[in-house]
Amino acid sequence: MTIKKVYGSDVYNKVIELLEKRGVSIKDIAEIVLFLQSEYISNLDVETCIESVEAVFQKREVQNVFLTGIQLDILAEEGKLLFPLQEMLASDEPLYGVDEVMALGIVNIYGSIGFTNYGYVDKLKHGVLKKLNDKRNGVHTFLDDLVGAVAAAASSRIAHRHRREEEEKWRQEI
Repeated sequence: MTIKKVYGSDVYNKVIELLEKRGVSIKDIAEIVLFLQSEYISNLDVETCIESVEAVFQKREVQNVFLTGIQLDILAEEGKLLFPLQEMLASDEPLYGVDEVMALGIVNIYGSIGFTNYGYVDKLKHGVLKKLNDKRNGVHTFLDDLVGAVAAAASSRIAHRHRREEEEKWRQEI
């Protein structure tokens, strides 16, 4: 078996390709970010949210989690996992928490605000998360949590930047 070198751009491109195949776009995630932050940042637009989502996806650990999670979802759809894991993933077993644990790794990148954002979107199932959570649309045990985590992280990233910009304005007023 020959092992090929894996470049960051290959991983990023594969993740975006898999997301699209699973019915999720960067814009879908950005719309969740906009939903999370528009109450706090009045002039926030979807383009800024897209830029933040893309920045989160540039992190290799985020890419790795997505590759792993999506692969497990696909294997569960194909019925290729061992019992009882197959049944737990296919039904999105409520006590199976590995999907949330993986999502928390993403959320943690931009600090504690990400945890509250993630909990909120995970419970609410806003936007594309509602579609992913619907069992009639395939197995997305991991993907729904991972998408919510990226939205939460991108939202946190925006919140941190916004605060930094506010503080710079305050300094100029002094």
